[in-house]
Amino acid sequence: MENPAEKTPARWEGLPSWLLTQTAGHAHRLVSDGFSAVGARGYHYRLLATLEKLGPASQATLGRRSGIHLSDMVATINELADRELVERAPDPADRRRNVISLTAAGKRQLRRLEKQLAETQDELLAPLSPEERQRLTELLSRLLEHHNRRTGSVEGP
Repeated sequence: MENPAEKTPARWEGLPSWLLTQTAGHAHRLVSDGFSAVGARGYHYRLLATLEKLGPASQATLGRRSGIHLSDMVATINELADRELVERAPDPADRRRNVISLTAAGKRQLRRLEKQLAETQDELLAPLSPEERQRLTELLSRLLEHHNRRTGSVEGP
């Protein structure tokens, strides 16, 4: 026989913070698994998308714009350069620094990653209508903007 206490949710299970944390865990897993299925990582997407928007830039600028820490940036650039998705060239204005640019293959990979990411978003938000998805996105954006203003932090794309 089932214990009635097992049907009663714990106090914390209705708290927005708990719900956000649990959902974020599912979102992270879905995105990671989706990118992994096409031989990529989240940092790859963030860097490629930043390069497409920003154009060629230094590693430091890319780190600031993408929210990728410099210690992770070098490894990410190396991985993408090895696959010929980005090019690294000395900066003509300062030969001590490299300028990173997106290759044609990098643009194609970015399109694949965007397609995979769209499928992941659909899977994550499957129980919601298009209107509910839009409203959830607006509310989460508002929360994030509020807390970023309070802490002074700015995250990448």
